[in-house]
Amino acid sequence: MMKIALQRANNAVHFVGSSSTTDVKIHIDGSADIGGEGRGARPMELILMALGSCSALDLVNILKKQRQQIDDLNVDVEGQRREAIPQTFTSIHLTFKLKGVIDLGKAEKAAELAVKKYCSVHDMLAAGGVSISYSVELGD
Repeated sequence: MMKIALQRANNAVHFVGSSSTTDVKIHIDGSADIGGEGRGARPMELILMALGSCSALDLVNILKKQRQQIDDLNVDVEGQRREAIPQTFTSIHLTFKLKGVIDLGKAEKAAELAVKKYCSVHDMLAAGGVSISYSVELGD
């Protein structure tokens, strides 16, 4: 079982999240219109971070198994939200920016597996009707 705790950190909407499995603390805050003070990530940003990091972890592992040399990896994640409340995501696009000695075909196949097969965050969002796409860019 996974368990987290949220502790209110101020008289507004700033919380500190902690996990039962690590000592890492995550700061979470709301938007200014509900009292947020910019002291942490917003909850919907955390969802994009969860999808990007879940996919990136798997991508790195797959490429390592394929003996690809990864010198750097950045992931840009962009989500579109509906106007009606709740403002859920309707579509999300991930861009994997890789540097190293990497075969583009292998990287694209690894990204497909990482996002669509191994990432549990993808499966939860996709089951809720979110359209998720990705692209791979190789740099010097």
